[in-house]
Amino acid sequence: MNRSDGRLPEQIRPVSFELNIAPHASGSVLVSMGNTRVICGVMIEEAVPRWMKEQAISGGWLTAEYSMLPYSTQTRKPRDIAKGRLDGRSTEIQRLIGRSLRAVVDLEKLGPRTIWVDCDVLQADGGTRTAAITGASLALAIACRKFAKEKKLDAPPVQKLVAAVSAGILDGNAVVDLNYEEDKIVTVDFNLVATEDGDFVEVQGSGEEATFAQSQLDEMLALGRKGIADLIAAQRAVLARIMVSPPEN
Repeated sequence: MNRSDGRLPEQIRPVSFELNIAPHASGSVLVSMGNTRVICGVMIEEAVPRWMKEQAISGGWLTAEYSMLPYSTQTRKPRDIAKGRLDGRSTEIQRLIGRSLRAVVDLEKLGPRTIWVDCDVLQADGGTRTAAITGASLALAIACRKFAKEKKLDAPPVQKLVAAVSAGILDGNAVVDLNYEEDKIVTVDFNLVATEDGDFVEVQGSGEEATFAQSQLDEMLALGRKGIADLIAAQRAVLARIMVSPPEN
């Protein structure tokens, strides 16, 4: 089996994180996974949604927004505002990002505040939702350290790092971290979100007009977990570096 970019089945694309891409955000990261690039920014608001007040729910909230910039794809993608509504795909993805991050945040420790996470796709080549989760997790960890340092929070509410990766069945074989060319032709489309402990946050999988065997599911899970471990290691390397020399923001 030959992958379009020469990678091994278990090999994720080269990953990098550029910090402080948005100076007004409390934490911001430009995450690159191969040719997919997503800007992730985190800001905090000293208020909670009205529904939390009305239902007397304690603690805080985290919410995410996701969009693809018009020039992120080969043919221009109209902005959602031009259509007057958010498309179904964007709604699904931003809810996934929000769920993934809330799973590793202590909302009680956050207090009556809202964390806003914005993910904007700069360049799309497959796996934009998984790259967004991985980049947003790092941006959130950086932002929460800054909040604690500035005494806006008593302690960082982030409990664990989280990352995500895609997988699929290509020519009958399980592969991880699909680029766009692969994503178009795989017979199974799979997304996995997990914490640094290896606990699952979300598993999404479906046959693309095909079925898949238990053994193939097991292979995709194994490759996905290895890919996420590689991504967590890359996140940790960045956090270790900025602990030595904190970035200006």
